[in-house]
Amino acid sequence: MTDAPQCHVPPTPPAEPAHTPAWKLLLTLLVAGAAAGWLIVSVYNLTLPAVQKHAAEQVDAAVREVLKAPARWDTLYLVGSALSAKLPAGGDKAEAPKAFVGYDSAGHRIGVAITAAEPGFQELINLMIGFDPATGTLTGYKVLDQQETPGLGQRIETDTAFTHQFAGRVAPLKGVKVLAGGDPSQVQTITGATISSRAVIRIINNAVAKWRPLVQAYDRGGQL
Repeated sequence: MTDAPQCHVPPTPPAEPAHTPAWKLLLTLLVAGAAAGWLIVSVYNLTLPAVQKHAAEQVDAAVREVLKAPARWDTLYLVGSALSAKLPAGGDKAEAPKAFVGYDSAGHRIGVAITAAEPGFQELINLMIGFDPATGTLTGYKVLDQQETPGLGQRIETDTAFTHQFAGRVAPLKGVKVLAGGDPSQVQTITGATISSRAVIRIINNAVAKWRPLVQAYDRGGQL
C-alpha cells in the first residue's frame, strides 16, 4: 500500500492591519485638544474667585502687619504719574499699582503700605512695605512671596532678628555686616544669605524712592 502524495499548502499571509485615515486622527486630536482646553478653562473659572479672595486676604493681612494694625486705610491708585482715589472707567482695581494709606482711630495718618517685587537670588521677591512718606522712616515689611534657597535665603522671611530690625530705620537703607555708630539707615544683613538680604534692602529702597514723592505730591494736591 503506497502513501498518498502530500500536497503543500502555502500558509495564508497575515492580513495587513487596517490604516486609520489621517482625517480621523486629526479629528481625534482636535476633539481631545478642545476637551482639554475646555477642562482647563472650566477649572480656572471655578477656582479664580477662591484664588482672588485668598490674594486679597493676604494683602489685607500684610497691610495690617506693616502698618501696625491701623484703624482703617484708604486705597490710592497710580494713574499715569499721579495718585488718585479713583480709577478711570474700565480700570482694573486688582491689577492697578496702589498705595494703602493707614490711619489711627483719631484719623491721623500712620503710614503708607505699598507692594514691590524685584529679583532675589533665585526668583522674584515680592514684599509689602510700610513707611512714613514724611520722613522715609519704615514701619516694617512683609514677604508676600519668595522662592529663595531653603534654610538660607528664606531667612528674609523667617529670621525675626533680620525682619524686626527694619521698623524705625530710615530709607535709603544701607546693608552692613555689623551695625555701628547708631546710623538709622543701617540694616544688618544675614550671614550666609547676603544676596537675598541685600535684595530686600534694594527692593525697599527702590520702592520708597518711587512712592514717597508720589504720596507727597498727592498731599500737595498735584502731580510730580
